[in-house]
Amino acid sequence: MPRLDCSVGNCRYNKDHGCTRDHISVGGAGASTTSETCCDSFEERRGDMFANSTKEPSQRVDIRCEAKKCVHNDDCRCHAEGIDVGGSNACRCEQTACGTFYRK
Repeated sequence: MPRLDCSVGNCRYNKDHGCTRDHISVGGAGASTTSETCCDSFEERRGDMFANSTKEPSQRVDIRCEAKKCVHNDDCRCHAEGIDVGGSNACRCEQTACGTFYRK
């Protein structure tokens, strides 16, 4: 499973650039560029909603990936050593992106 570094600070699952979910989904079935991908698991942190503070971020995360043109995608699973998810001011999943996307 890949190591995940996430800079989407306003995601409810982000804790210290890690993800408190055990798995995420990267969208962008027809993506040809990084900006055409997104973290489908993103949920905006709102008001008094805290990150999943009782759970520590996973060092490795299972990543389901729809970006079929990415070199790291093998049978809809990400096999990169690590991935970067970005979108520091995101309010919707479409405003996030997989920075590790590399077209085949």
